[in-house]
Amino acid sequence: MVLSDLLTKPAHSIINQSFDSRLRLDMRNPINGDGFGVGYYTNNNEPCIFKAITPAWNNVNLNNLARCTSSHLVFAHVRASTQGVLSETNCHPFSVGKIMFMHNGGVSEFSKIKKKLVNHIEDRFFLLIQGGTDSECCFALFVDTLYKMGYDPEDITTTFSHVILRQALLTTIELIKTWQCEVTSDPSLLNFAATDGESVVISRYITSKSDEAASLHFSTGSKFFEYQPGLFKMERLNRSQDVIFVASEPLTFERGDWMCVPTNTVVTITNNNTVLVHPIMDEFYDDVHERNSGLAMSKGLIGGVPTMSEEESSHSEVNSEVNSSIADLPPLEREGRNVRRVSEVA
Repeated sequence: MVLSDLLTKPAHSIINQSFDSRLRLDMRNPINGDGFGVGYYTNNNEPCIFKAITPAWNNVNLNNLARCTSSHLVFAHVRASTQGVLSETNCHPFSVGKIMFMHNGGVSEFSKIKKKLVNHIEDRFFLLIQGGTDSECCFALFVDTLYKMGYDPEDITTTFSHVILRQALLTTIELIKTWQCEVTSDPSLLNFAATDGESVVISRYITSKSDEAASLHFSTGSKFFEYQPGLFKMERLNRSQDVIFVASEPLTFERGDWMCVPTNTVVTITNNNTVLVHPIMDEFYDDVHERNSGLAMSKGLIGGVPTMSEEESSHSEVNSEVNSSIADLPPLEREGRNVRRVSEVA
């Protein structure tokens, strides 16, 4: 895929989301203007990362790069800083070897557990930390976990499997959860994404049994195409999953394109494009009761399928019912509970 078809051209691309908050249920944190990062893989599976501290929507180099670069796997992140100063080292994604990693959310009372995290990891991975964010420390913990599982993340020839990546991500979450719960009951929001260029693992997780995690959606199909200028949708000609998106906020205006990932779940994309959805069965898992979206909303981390503006609607034949906001969904449907059950059966 050409990067521009993902990052810049869609009317609701991640770049446009960074300043257009029409899909967000809480309007107090509408801007992700504290830098951005784009990571993608070359044909020989080497990661390339471009970061900048300028707002993503105002970066000429990004537009030029996106227009003439294609890749089979892309990570993109727009930043609204919660910890750490405004610098390129604090922008996501982070990488070592062929591993890339991103985080959406925040570790509660991170300053109180940072010393435990640093003491836990090997010196070689502590020395990789260049910035001052909780997210980069979580990345260091993740690659340290891979190393202690017997896989050297700094060796570009190391072969991982989706099972190994998922287990390392779950162990990383478990360690952070344990340390955080020792010092505070305030929830941590841990939406992590990690890849080795072949498989991808993504978590939607919160250390709470009653709150929703930061939103997460995925979409699959045979083709992602532009049907009108700036308006894209996912085409499904058959059961193939040639294109797979996982996004905190949907990239198209059609609800039918997207499925919600339930809170406290990990999504795995294997190297043959199979999507696996596994619940994270710990003390914070609850598939029965409604969760409260207030915490994630207050941080600007809950979003759903956006509604078109009048101008966009006048140039589109998309049914208005499909375009209704996820805010109108019942809580359990917004949480994607039925999605998890279908995925397990499939």
